Amino acid sequence: MRIAVLLSAGRHPVSGVVVLPRLEAQAIRIATGLAQACGVRDGLEAPYGLHAGPDAAAIADALGQGLARIEHIALGEDADPVPALAIRLAATAPDLVLAGRRGQGGGESGILPYALAALLDRPLIPDVVSVAPGEEAGTLRLNQSLGRGALRRVVVRGPVVATVHPDAPPPLAYAFGQARRGAIEPLGTIDPAAADTPVPAVAREERPYRRRPKLVKGAPTGGSAAERLKAATGESGSAASGRLLVDPDPDEAAREILAYLRGIGVVAPARSPRG
Repeated sequence: MRIAVLLSAGRHPVSGVVVLPRLEAQAIRIATGLAQACGVRDGLEAPYGLHAGPDAAAIADALGQGLARIEHIALGEDADPVPALAIRLAATAPDLVLAGRRGQGGGESGILPYALAALLDRPLIPDVVSVAPGEEAGTLRLNQSLGRGALRRVVVRGPVVATVHPDAPPPLAYAFGQARRGAIEPLGTIDPAAADTPVPAVAREERPYRRRPKLVKGAPTGGSAAERLKAATGESGSAASGRLLVDPDPDEAAREILAYLRGIGVVAPARSPRG
């Protein structure tokens, strides 16, 4: 069982000091616990960290959280880390890749694990709180958070990419001696253009922020999600005033839908013709 933990250069939200993001420290705890459950103690099979960035000092604290070694890929300040990480992960082929569901302190959007999973053609399990060996050989049993304490158990056959939820167990205590014994292994620069296996670019699009429209006018604001869903689907509240049409004429159905959307405030009222 080979486990890789993706590490990023995080920043403290108040002081701006370089820190290891908490979700990645929690990922290290999950990785070390799974390795112990699989009988892996140390050596090359032990969980390791992987970082792509200009400086490895930003992620050195991960050694004191339980990792024996960290692989560092040198990249420029504004370089995209996804191609280099994908090439390294394709070469080492870990059975499990753990990552935080979002970085900390920069312009991270949280799509890096998804982009890596797409490039590596691996499934991605989001919001994991624990990982254990499955009953069948080569399988993993993951508990996925659904919010409000609800969990869903997922059994997958590796390799797989997983992101860690904040409800996962807290990080291990920092051990200074373990940090001194750990090592950061520089891998130099990885050029995607010179790789044996070309990595396709991930299609990304940036759009200006746009406020979402209020879909349901008069929906209960203090109710539960189920109550708001009922109001939105017409089972209760003001949205229940719609008409039921059975096999209507297309023009009649379109007029009815438009009138309904105007009634709940999604579409602006029709302008009166000028006299």
